[in-house]
Amino acid sequence: MSSVLLPNDQTPGFSFDNCRRNATLMEKGFPAPKAIKTGTTIAGIVYKDGVILGADTRATEGNIVADKNCSKIHYLAKNIYCCGAGTAADTEQTTSLIASQLELHRLHSGRQVRVCTAETLLKQMLFRYQGHIGAALIVGGMDIDGPHVYCIYPHGSSESLPYTTMGSGSRAAMAVFEARWKPNMTEEEGKLLMRDAIAGGIFNDLGSGSNVDVCVIRKDSVDYLRPYELTVSKGQRQGTYTYARGTTAVLSTKIIPLQIVDQSVQRIEPESMEVA
Repeated sequence: MSSVLLPNDQTPGFSFDNCRRNATLMEKGFPAPKAIKTGTTIAGIVYKDGVILGADTRATEGNIVADKNCSKIHYLAKNIYCCGAGTAADTEQTTSLIASQLELHRLHSGRQVRVCTAETLLKQMLFRYQGHIGAALIVGGMDIDGPHVYCIYPHGSSESLPYTTMGSGSRAAMAVFEARWKPNMTEEEGKLLMRDAIAGGIFNDLGSGSNVDVCVIRKDSVDYLRPYELTVSKGQRQGTYTYARGTTAVLSTKIIPLQIVDQSVQRIEPESMEVA
């Protein structure tokens, strides 16, 4: 017998109650949900002394470039940063919310926040919303256990990797990592590798573009280089658009004089106001 405090447990296993409904909808031409494309190139790698995160700076609305200098590397804690791909508002608000929770956790425990704590909070939140929050994240940071890079998908799954990429330009960036990444890289080698990986996404993906942002996270310091490199500079004007008088012929001229009707000035006295 069930009650409000002790309800009956649901039958375990998968439920196929909606299979017939879904099949009927598909037969009548109901369009299936389409995958959302993330127009971004973000990446993260582990090097000898820490973590390097990278991202491009183009924000798109369909086939329109909405922002050429969008910040896609977000602050989570002093030792943890996060790259976001997908819906710009979702990534910004999600990382801002988790950053406040991490700060409260640090104040309560009196210890430095671990990277796995940030990764757990982020994936639990995304799993709770079942993919309706369009945020594909790469979390990187340093703690007492060393450098860590986590890849978190919009539905809440995650994995820990020495190097990873996400976004529509991830294939080009991953090709660079697969060819050139190696363990115990120096910081300069890691920066150059990250620059080339993000530039590969910028030049091979229409959803990625503009500049390269890089965030270097070490044991006791962080360098947020924005921009690290301007891959696509603004074009210079080649010609002049000022024309001398007489270049275009005047076909006709018509002058209509203004007629001033009244020039008097009237003063309006303010009415007395009573305050109740």
